[in-house]
Amino acid sequence: QVQLVESGGGLVQAGGSLRLSCTTSGRTFSNYAMGWFRQAPRKERQFVATIGWSANIRYYAESVKGRFTISRDNARNTVYLQMDSLKPEDTAVYYCAGGNSRYATSQPKEYTYWGQGTQVTVSS
Repeated sequence: QVQLVESGGGLVQAGGSLRLSCTTSGRTFSNYAMGWFRQAPRKERQFVATIGWSANIRYYAESVKGRFTISRDNARNTVYLQMDSLKPEDTAVYYCAGGNSRYATSQPKEYTYWGQGTQVTVSS
């Protein structure tokens, strides 16, 4: 059974930083792309960042480019999302997702496995 477990969310002031982690069990982590998505209240789930299996390819949503960094540690089966210069509009539940292939993608349909989500709240 594949499981994704996120951690690292919390409450932070605008301009601050948080690092989210997501650990995968139940499949060969290094073979697959990983992604981060988020969902704010009353809004659709949106793409945040993705990283390919070898970490050479990374894509970001325009709204987070230059502020967020996605990385992975294949030895620890973990993907990270470093979030800097946080803004109140970054407030959302953040989900990590395990891809169907090696290739980074922003499309939710290309992800089979999802974590339970972790709340990030940025106060102004």
